[in-house]
Amino acid sequence: MIKADELNRIIFGCGNFGGLGSSPTLRDKGDGRDRALVLLDCARAMGLTRFDTANTYGGGVSEIVLGEWLQRQDKGWRADVQVATKVGNPNGCPPGEHPLSRVQIALHLNESLRRLGLERIDLYYLHEFDSQTPLDETLRALEDALNQGKIASFGVSNATLQDLEAVLQLSGETLRPAFRYLQNQFNLLEQGDLDAVIPLASAEGVRYVAFSPLAGGLLSGKYQAGRQAAAGTRVGDAPEYYEALLTPATFETIAVLKQRAADKGWTVPGAALRFILDTPAVDSLIIAPRSIEQFQGYGLAA
Repeated sequence: MIKADELNRIIFGCGNFGGLGSSPTLRDKGDGRDRALVLLDCARAMGLTRFDTANTYGGGVSEIVLGEWLQRQDKGWRADVQVATKVGNPNGCPPGEHPLSRVQIALHLNESLRRLGLERIDLYYLHEFDSQTPLDETLRALEDALNQGKIASFGVSNATLQDLEAVLQLSGETLRPAFRYLQNQFNLLEQGDLDAVIPLASAEGVRYVAFSPLAGGLLSGKYQAGRQAAAGTRVGDAPEYYEALLTPATFETIAVLKQRAADKGWTVPGAALRFILDTPAVDSLIIAPRSIEQFQGYGLAA
């Protein structure tokens, strides 16, 4: 399902470490340190060299654990790795402050460098757009970080077409070459970026990264229509995030996906990933397995 020469298009997501994403209410639902370290070892054994986290995942635990693991790796291997983290999720912003203000970016960037044990972050994302902070202020903060050697490149996440257009327009001569990635939700059930966002990113040389390729596990085929999701699953632990997708149309799409997987001799998750990898102008996708069995179900094997 995933060819050996496509492994550089697969990014290991650390959003389950210490919690499920950035939500403080889901801190007890994520993977603990020991499991996280095993999963990272497995990712390396399977040939993955791109890792994605955020300053707010698990309240900072994700960056801490990834940093601890990175320090254990040999320098030769580490030289070929891309580490991406993010800033700007409101859960990381103190009351009275704005997530993407110049002050907040400088503060959180230094915290991320410390947690990750790095001198420079390969890819620094704006996690969410901040309507309270002028975009040119945010971009000046990124330019400062670039000039200081604290980041090598930057990207945007959860971006609309208008967000993308604004960043392209306001990035100056120094910053524009460093704008290299756009990370949005994209999968068989969420294809809103196909018509305009992905083509514009491609035309401007900005690489498109798909997160939530399995739509919270719905596209793994493990959920059943009319049945409550089990505790310990993403849909079971955070149903409010997926309620809009729990429709008859979704389960009809899943049934078609299952048939395609059966016809091709693929796993259902592997078929869902294949759809994204075969979409023109999509650079890569983020997986976030929580067990070795899930790695194997994606079509990856150590």
